[in-house]
Amino acid sequence: QRSTLFPYTTLFRSVGKIDELEKALGQMPDGNLCIGHTRWATHGGVTQENAHPHLSCDGKISLVHNGIVENWRELRSGLDDHNFLSETDTEVLVHLIEKNYHGDLRLAVAEALRQVRGTYGIAVVHADHPDELVTARFGSPIVIGVAQEEYFVASDATPLLPYTNQVVFLNDGELVLLKRKGMEMTTLGLDHLKIETQNLDWSLSQAEKNGHEHFMKKEIFEEPEALMNAISGRIDLKNGTARLGGLNLSESEMRQIRRVIFIGCGTALYAARVGKYAFERLAQIPTEVEIASEFRYMDPIIDEHTLVFALSQSGETADTLAAMREAKRRGAIVRGIVNTIGSTIAREAGGGTYIHAGPELAVASTKAFINMAAVAVLYALMFGRNRSLSMATGVRVVTALMELPEKIKKILAESEHIQSVADKYAHYHNMYFLGRGVNYATALEASLKLKEVSYIHSEAYPGGEMKHGPIALLSTDFPVFAIATRNQLFDKTVSNIAEARARKAPIIALVSEDEKDFTAADDVIFVPRTMELFEPILNTVATQLFAYYVAVKLGRDVDRPRNLAKSVTVE
Repeated sequence: QRSTLFPYTTLFRSVGKIDELEKALGQMPDGNLCIGHTRWATHGGVTQENAHPHLSCDGKISLVHNGIVENWRELRSGLDDHNFLSETDTEVLVHLIEKNYHGDLRLAVAEALRQVRGTYGIAVVHADHPDELVTARFGSPIVIGVAQEEYFVASDATPLLPYTNQVVFLNDGELVLLKRKGMEMTTLGLDHLKIETQNLDWSLSQAEKNGHEHFMKKEIFEEPEALMNAISGRIDLKNGTARLGGLNLSESEMRQIRRVIFIGCGTALYAARVGKYAFERLAQIPTEVEIASEFRYMDPIIDEHTLVFALSQSGETADTLAAMREAKRRGAIVRGIVNTIGSTIAREAGGGTYIHAGPELAVASTKAFINMAAVAVLYALMFGRNRSLSMATGVRVVTALMELPEKIKKILAESEHIQSVADKYAHYHNMYFLGRGVNYATALEASLKLKEVSYIHSEAYPGGEMKHGPIALLSTDFPVFAIATRNQLFDKTVSNIAEARARKAPIIALVSEDEKDFTAADDVIFVPRTMELFEPILNTVATQLFAYYVAVKLGRDVDRPRNLAKSVTVE
């Protein structure tokens, strides 16, 4: 566990959870400079040899790396005289820096990185420079925390909250030398750059569990306040519209938009589906939702009359960032909808909106879905009122939105009942989620959450699609969770439930609270009624709780599900 191979560096590595590393450490060694990394493997197996940090041949240079070195085989072929101890692409970096080191660590890192093709966020230290740390980024985020006589380097701002609210976000191709007396920022060509410090508006208390067993549960219970933060100051009730200054388009420029595209991954992608429904319903603008990881490799037909929204909780999602850059290259107007102030998408988009969900410590995103969906609807409302949407309709939309935080609280008050339903279904190995219209987005997100935190196989389908194949799988061992709140497709959804029940599938139904005589399901979860446009926001709260309690019943690591990362910064 503790390496004795290198005389200049104290190295600790372990496989598994963080508490295993804590056991290896015992008491933290004395020192003023330390780097470490929790890394899920992209090259090589999950072994101590492949764990970070990686060291140079002489043991003097230590490096941690987030990202992928795409040309690692080519680089390694030029390092035949170096001794490699791992299967990783990362180890190439530390040996490349060693090859270029001639007394100046920053220069060696810069020269090495100029040869790299791929993505990286790195931190590098050298035993002969005990008061220096070099960090750089390209495609993988780096945030530097600035405190009194202290510096911290992280891939996300949230871990810095216990130490400081003052941060510096690096852009691609930037390199920082941290020294005891300050920091210097340069390009890889070592041209000096101005350092801009930003203040995080998140508090330390937001990053603590506050009595909840898990961060995921805490963050679900924060949703009423988080939603208020997202809409506060952005609603014009008198005129039935929204005020989102980050759009950076005049009214005449807004009327020139002929097409809207939402891009995102995972939870952000499903929140985007709510945006599509809202834009087409309220603004009458043709709208598409594209998977960011596919969009960049397509040949999208976009021009200066196309508005592209990039949705990302972290603002660093690699696929979304690449898709956004492709849209910009093709001439589209690009705006971001993100949670993290100063993130790359926020900086590179031509404007956009922060969703103000606060930090999410659980890997499975919860608050961000609610707030991204709400902000997307606000944009749709703003465009609608700029076109033909009546003020009366706008007022109804705004009023319904303002009622949502209190209605979310009513769902949270039913958490014990939702837990009892979850406990009943936790032993099943498969599940379908069905939703129609805007609630197809609810079904997609509900299925994703159950997969993420409980490891139960689940799929989501539009209700009408079930009989076109998926119905073949239904049996007494294959439950169906139907989103059946009262809207224009309610009767159709009830018919789909009947089809599933006829195949002996156990049925859970999410229905409106005034449907007390609902008998089409084995188990029922009630939610308040709202405008159809906002049903995914309320309904998703209930499905998040369902997934959470199933995972707890099964004893899963709810906040840190296996194989997942909070911010996916590699392709």
